[in-house]
Amino acid sequence: MRMNTFIHIVDVILIKDAEGFTTSEDVVVVSTRALMENRHGTKVWANRAAFSTASCLFRFRRISNIEITTKQQIICDGKRYKILSAEDIRNRNVWIECLCSIMEVSKGG
Repeated sequence: MRMNTFIHIVDVILIKDAEGFTTSEDVVVVSTRALMENRHGTKVWANRAAFSTASCLFRFRRISNIEITTKQQIICDGKRYKILSAEDIRNRNVWIECLCSIMEVSKGG
């Protein structure tokens, strides 16, 4: 398995200032190497029909005492991905597989 992509898994924290405005801040949970696989027309991706919005998959080694949830996001190569599912591959506590969708950046007008 080629884990040649460097990723950051982050929690997004909303902070409210004294005037009542909220801003978001990224708190890095872990930085690690991962295998990144973009969506393509293979049988494997066809079997993932339940996750039709998933645009890519990240697979990385499980880090002890760190739980990966769908409330977190992955930052990779300057792009942000929302985690749609995170599961332990074959329940062996070795690999984590995250199906993700890319988050589009809104442009101000």
